[in-house]
Amino acid sequence: MADRPVHLVVITASVREGRFGPTVARWFLERLRADPGLTADPVDLLDVDLPDRLPATDMRDRPPEADATAARLAAADGFVVVTPEYNHSFPASLKHFIDWFMAEWQAKPVGLVSYGGLSGGLRAVEALRTVFAEVHAVTVRETVSFHQARERFGADGRPLEPDGCEQAAKLLLDQLTWWALALREAKEHRPYRA
Repeated sequence: MADRPVHLVVITASVREGRFGPTVARWFLERLRADPGLTADPVDLLDVDLPDRLPATDMRDRPPEADATAARLAAADGFVVVTPEYNHSFPASLKHFIDWFMAEWQAKPVGLVSYGGLSGGLRAVEALRTVFAEVHAVTVRETVSFHQARERFGADGRPLEPDGCEQAAKLLLDQLTWWALALREAKEHRPYRA
């Protein structure tokens, strides 16, 4: 099965007006798509229409509008979340999105790409690690972080000093690929039970 590319869903988490997330996500998707062993499905939360209220207890009772997104997540071998830091954490839009699904996250790796002010979104990254652990996903160690992100990208949407972030993206994708392949193979031999 290693000959089948690793399929990653790349999630743009911010829905805030004037957001910078699409710039970071486009840059990251270019890095990802340069690897012939990877495929990508970008999911922008601004385009995902989920009801404000979650089902009472059973996520299998979700409405039809969530089914298409569930199928996209289920088809993924892993995920990359591109997130800002808001108030020392990640956006509410991302928490709402994560909470709508359960089995789709399980036994899959998650890479985290963050951006923000002085902290570069790293507090959002640390907060997300606990949330993804609860839904039985594995966050990889390496991250990509952009401190003062708007000052780090040119008008063309590319980093002004690409060396460090290019290397960080490569390390993240290498770890994500390893975990995705290892977990995919493990699940072929023994189903994951949460």
